[in-house]
Amino acid sequence: MCRWLLFISLLSLEAFAQEIEPFTTDGCSAFPDGTFDQQELWLDCCIAHDYAYWKGGTYEEREQADKDLEVCVTGTGEEEVALMMLLGVRVGGTPFLPTPFRWGYGWPYLRGYKALSPVELQAIKQSEGEL
Repeated sequence: MCRWLLFISLLSLEAFAQEIEPFTTDGCSAFPDGTFDQQELWLDCCIAHDYAYWKGGTYEEREQADKDLEVCVTGTGEEEVALMMLLGVRVGGTPFLPTPFRWGYGWPYLRGYKALSPVELQAIKQSEGEL
């Protein structure tokens, strides 16, 4: 009986781990989406970065997502802005703060850094179909 309850508990934890919230983006979070003249100049960079953060994954994947943001914003001609944004996401994007923009924000809080499992990748794929 005790083993049966343990088995059911583990199954329910696995089901919980499969659930990902629908993708949301707030653009560049607490940062402008562009300049006064071009108000959405680097918004696409932030949306791509939010998508990577929504999915989460390993520490190395977060580093790459942050580097991709820096490269993208630099590509708009705003090198200094790109550096400021990089510093901001490195400090504020940790998965250990209960923010709506943390690394892996699509998953329940405190998922931390770990590779996405096949089940989680399937959940992401299913959620993408709903976009």
